[in-house]
Amino acid sequence: MGEDVRRVTFRARPTARAVRYELFTALDLPGEPPRHLSEFDRLLKNALAAPRTFLVDEAQWLNGEAFEYFRYLWDESSTQLAIIFVGGEGCHTVLRREPMLSSRIFIRQHFTRLTPGEVLEAIPLFHPVWADADPDDIAFADQHAAHGNFRAWAQLTAHTRTGLARTGRPRVDQELLRWAFSRLA
Repeated sequence: MGEDVRRVTFRARPTARAVRYELFTALDLPGEPPRHLSEFDRLLKNALAAPRTFLVDEAQWLNGEAFEYFRYLWDESSTQLAIIFVGGEGCHTVLRREPMLSSRIFIRQHFTRLTPGEVLEAIPLFHPVWADADPDDIAFADQHAAHGNFRAWAQLTAHTRTGLARTGRPRVDQELLRWAFSRLA
């Protein structure tokens, strides 16, 4: 059985109330959310008694109140909760501003762009579209569109799949890649 991983994203500076409601939704809890905070917290703690992992995306948008609520749930002895805070520029700085949370962070991992060599190694393993692609075409795609950015590779892969389906081509080539580049945001 796989791990129960739930992804949540918040708008800028969410309140603890907003965090409660987002977790309620992410956990697919039945019924209506409780009106009283103590009932709401008890419901969430019970739901988090089973091992759960939350991937909190765009963590640089969280404020002290939201971080404090996550810390409150994590510190609860009845919960089996792992939280992965993922964010863009400034995320680490935001997390460091919250000493009660920052002291509980097990690992800080900074991701950088893939080097051209890493692209040629990783991208054929990333998706079947790239598995039999010519390494020169992968390098071409990286140089002109993805620039070692894994998120860009994900977008490029989606457009490339669409292009392959529309054209009936058996594999990626530079003409199809140029079409996919034109679709990138």
